[in-house]
Amino acid sequence: MRAQLARSESEAGEDDPDVVVVYDAKFDEYGLPVRDGGTSVVVIGYCPWCGGRLPASRRDAWFDAIEGLQLDPWEDELPEQYRDGTWWARDAGDLEGTSRDYVEPDKVISPV
Repeated sequence: MRAQLARSESEAGEDDPDVVVVYDAKFDEYGLPVRDGGTSVVVIGYCPWCGGRLPASRRDAWFDAIEGLQLDPWEDELPEQYRDGTWWARDAGDLEGTSRDYVEPDKVISPV
């Protein structure tokens, strides 16, 4: 059995029983989908199989950046780069896919 990693909410990983970990590029977060019919995810800080440290969430920084633009994240139309990981990857030098010291979001992770 292979456990798959969904790269974003758009991949509907919450609905696929083979997807056990989802990645949200906007917040640079990994999580375990809650299988209750909704889109809830429990954010995790470590890989469930190898124990490797996952990146710290950028959720607070995202909200700070949106607030700095004087936008309401629930009401206003957000700039394109704030809908995915572009807003933080540019500063992190990660636009070219430079390697990270933790689990890569484009890899399938498996407990086997």
